[in-house]
Amino acid sequence: MANIAVIGTNYVGLVTAACFAELGNQVVGIDIDPGKVERLGRGQLPIYEPGLEEIVVQNIKAGRLRFTLDYDEGLENAQFAFVCVGTPSGTEGEADMSQVKAAAHSLGQHTPAGRALIVVNKSTMPIGTGDWMLPALERASDGSGARFLVVSNPEFLREGSAVDDFRHPDRVVLGGTDSQAIDRVARVYRDLQPEPPIIQTDIRTAEMIKYASNAFLATKISFINEIASICERLGADVKEVSRGMGLDRRISPEFLDAGVGYGGSCFPKDVKALAHMASMAGAHPQLLRAVMEINRDMRRLVLQKVRGALGSVEERTIGVLGLAFKPNTDDMREAPAVEIIHLLQSEGARVKAFDPAANESARSVLPGVELCSDAYAVAESADALILLTHWSEFRRLDLDRIRQAMRFPLLVDGRNL
Repeated sequence: MANIAVIGTNYVGLVTAACFAELGNQVVGIDIDPGKVERLGRGQLPIYEPGLEEIVVQNIKAGRLRFTLDYDEGLENAQFAFVCVGTPSGTEGEADMSQVKAAAHSLGQHTPAGRALIVVNKSTMPIGTGDWMLPALERASDGSGARFLVVSNPEFLREGSAVDDFRHPDRVVLGGTDSQAIDRVARVYRDLQPEPPIIQTDIRTAEMIKYASNAFLATKISFINEIASICERLGADVKEVSRGMGLDRRISPEFLDAGVGYGGSCFPKDVKALAHMASMAGAHPQLLRAVMEINRDMRRLVLQKVRGALGSVEERTIGVLGLAFKPNTDDMREAPAVEIIHLLQSEGARVKAFDPAANESARSVLPGVELCSDAYAVAESADALILLTHWSEFRRLDLDRIRQAMRFPLLVDGRNL
């Protein structure tokens, strides 16, 4: 079994740390947030992810998982350091690498003298990150004698099913310049059963696989949304069109659900970052730009439908069902609901909302929104209801009760539920 340090304990880092511990490894999660580290030590998670809390608590009790603020403590016995910090969008769409650079500096500075450490880039990082990571680590070590090898191992975890995705990955991608380092990282994953397919390649190709994968999935979503707009004009049923397309094994039904578009912590920033990298390299990413434009248009289309039915949303009460960007998570980063609610508020609407998991997260993100205890409270005296997250419980709503509670019976289903 391996000794593993995980840098960053948000979605990717916490799932990675907990699941590696579940495989029998000794894992230390390192974070710079004192409150988060203290709560994690008690088994209290900063995120909602099905199945994760149980794994964290079990492995803390078993002595295989702990959390610290101290890099010296976290790296004392580490053979691997998985870098799982954020790479949010910068002002021009580029990936903001400040957290990665800070992590690299701390790793170089605190790796014990003479120790060999394999640094594994787990976060989504721009193509070329692996090229500067090794010199950055060596500079920060300041001649301590610590030795570093860098491997790219992008994550493919879906929020809401991240634990299962870690346990049963479609593939594990590993890129680097040192074949022995790649083999050592691969051995850590071979404890998964069944053993996953492992792709070994160069570091830039590994980094690109992640961006290309997310961009393709975002493209499927924008494609079916464009088809939905055409279907609406031509009198076709996009749900049946999607089903008919998805039964073709070359296409598959995944990511062919028309609606208000993609959101979350990955697709928006990764498509923007790839488009930025392409432009800076002299390429012309027209398709990626169209994907982003269609996604923006789908959110505005919701407001147009409500305005078209009511005449104006000023002084109207609009109810929103679903705030998280997808079900089974409380993550509201780039959620369609956030932009749509801001647009409604900018036109003078009063907004009520409910989400089964994200109500608490919404308090700081959506000031001025009345957060309700359930969908029926949202419907009470509402002039319109907008469904924006396809939680399964919304499929079971008593629509007669909803209609009777509303002032005006307008329901805009942004997820074709």
